[in-house]
Amino acid sequence: MLKQVIVLSITATLMAGCASKDKITPVGSDELNANLASSQTAIIEAINAQCAHSTAEMQSLSAEVNDLKLQITDALAKQSKKMNDDAAALAQLSEAPQCPESAVSDKIMLGEVEHVYVDELKASFETRIDTGAESSSLDARNIVLFERNGVQWVRFDVMTNGKDQPGNTFEHKVERFVRIKQDADAPDDRRPVIHAHLKIGKYAAETDLNLTDRSHLEYPLLLGRKFMKDIAVVDVGQIYIHGKKPQQAATNSQ
Repeated sequence: MLKQVIVLSITATLMAGCASKDKITPVGSDELNANLASSQTAIIEAINAQCAHSTAEMQSLSAEVNDLKLQITDALAKQSKKMNDDAAALAQLSEAPQCPESAVSDKIMLGEVEHVYVDELKASFETRIDTGAESSSLDARNIVLFERNGVQWVRFDVMTNGKDQPGNTFEHKVERFVRIKQDADAPDDRRPVIHAHLKIGKYAAETDLNLTDRSHLEYPLLLGRKFMKDIAVVDVGQIYIHGKKPQQAATNSQ
């Protein structure tokens, strides 16, 4: 476009000096200068117009470039977020599912039969873990109640040396008495209760034991629900979960 303006200006200037092909009219210097000045002004205006147009185009292009940059930045940010979310989801899938914490995770697991060590008797016993019984019982023979310094005590024999061997005699303070009803037609069985410290495998516990003759039963020691409450659960399909502890020699307790 600029070339066309310049060519037209120069052509107009030259034609101004020529009236016709057959007649040539001389042009004065003042008129020629005026025509040149006019042409120069037209050229400058054309150049300025072209520059202004180019500037506007540059500004428009610059705005488009900036807008494109913003779009690219936004797209990259969304892509990065999606990748992070996908990575987090993949990490969760790769982790082993977490089971809810068991309500019995902090309790002792006991089998139907366990070997239990009674610290007061210095002996271990094959023990029936019985959820059907409320209290705990120890096989005791020749039970005799007496007082010591105004406190109720009990003397009893325990077959700590085996069924066919003489028992060992122990004495212990009576904590209280309980009445056990085993038969609807029979009178209540009033039994003295002692407090004992037990060991089952690596676990230590304590409970009250009522004393009674269990010679007709298979196990000399029975632990009931009061012992198990809040500290133990029973798997009746297993026995001796905590192993067998060698029986230790018994001594008289004074």
